[in-house]
Amino acid sequence: MTDRLHIIGGGMAGSEAAWQAAEAGVPVTIHEMRPRVGTFAHRTGSLAEMVCSNSFRSDDDEQNAVGLLHWEMRAAGGLIMEMAHKHRLPAGGALAVDRDPFAEAVTARLRSHPLIEVVDEEVTALPDSGHWIVATGPLTGSALAQAIADEAGQDSLAFFDAIAPIVHYDSIDMDIAWMQSRYDKGETEEERTAYINCPMTRDQYEAFIDALLAAEKTEFKPGETAGYFDGCLPIEVMAERGRETLRFGPMKPVGLTNPHDPTNKAYAVVQLRRDNKLGTLYNIVGFQTKMKYSAQTSVFKMIPGLQEASFARLGGIHRNTFINSPTLLDDQMRLKSKPHIRFAGQITGVEGYVESAAMGLLAGRLAAAEMQGRTLEPVPETTAMGALVTHITGGADAKTFQPMNVNFGLFPPVDARGGRKGRQVRYKMYTDRAKADWQAWLGVRQAAE
Repeated sequence: MTDRLHIIGGGMAGSEAAWQAAEAGVPVTIHEMRPRVGTFAHRTGSLAEMVCSNSFRSDDDEQNAVGLLHWEMRAAGGLIMEMAHKHRLPAGGALAVDRDPFAEAVTARLRSHPLIEVVDEEVTALPDSGHWIVATGPLTGSALAQAIADEAGQDSLAFFDAIAPIVHYDSIDMDIAWMQSRYDKGETEEERTAYINCPMTRDQYEAFIDALLAAEKTEFKPGETAGYFDGCLPIEVMAERGRETLRFGPMKPVGLTNPHDPTNKAYAVVQLRRDNKLGTLYNIVGFQTKMKYSAQTSVFKMIPGLQEASFARLGGIHRNTFINSPTLLDDQMRLKSKPHIRFAGQITGVEGYVESAAMGLLAGRLAAAEMQGRTLEPVPETTAMGALVTHITGGADAKTFQPMNVNFGLFPPVDARGGRKGRQVRYKMYTDRAKADWQAWLGVRQAAE
């Protein structure tokens, strides 16, 4: 076969799409503009670089939809999940990774594959022929973004992502802070002590909220609007919604006991999660921000235990571009006006590393099958993969379409005969059904080959 699949973008989606297609026997070229053309958020030229966080979120495949998506990707031989497992860090019930070795391992595996070539170049226009997947992610280059907007006949949709700061471990005062996962979750002692916790009294919390609200913020450019994704709100925006919002969000004090003062319950708790294998870096969980750098250092040092904090990286904010997929894509993830082009990853309106990689996995398989003269059966919408792709290619209301994480609300209801089931029972029913249907779909695919 002389046809080659071209993938624009070497992030989570593009990397996974390339791997899946190449493993199916299709030659692949990844066109990645970094390091030749940099972005605000990226630091390296590695493929699959993790930018906003080092977490793939929950790894619970029986009670959590994103954990189920992990399971489905592993069952499909996913490269991203394989490398994430090899470079995982203690994070309680979450799957967090040592981000630089993870990206380097993905890059090495892809560059060494005999059917994959990586070209360091920027693609600035939509191609007129060939087989293509656009997986340029949230920071699509301006020229290509404009070409996509022109083809769609509308302005690109956009929202804003904010990045959380990273702190050097040796600058944290462990006489104040302590290590514990919420509710001591985890199978090993390392997992049960995966987070650093910084407690606040009510007065400290109130002063912190006042400082957040008063801090100088990054201003938007003319014509930009603050269309934030609710799963990644800056902490100051959350604080503006109500003084108690943070205390019931990333700063909730439940499931934690301070060994320095076990009889007094903290009014609020700031958690930090390990960001590298050495344990020298920790990111402040849920503390995405658009505060200016000078304001960040003073406000974050108000947190007990971080009064002498040294920051490896401060927070930031960047524009995130995505398309109105329910209007523009068919059920094979192809652009309706140019069906030789598929879209995958965050640009399709899914939110999160895992969801982006999952849509890359599916796009790679769909493209490879088509190039080999086959059409895959639709992925059952009872699976995490199917629920997500169904949502973005028609299940969502195009008029109100916004980025979406995978969640059980996207799944068809389970048969709850015998009366109303509790959440734990229902979620187990969702995941059991999804696993059986996903394995059956993979079996159908293998049989078709």
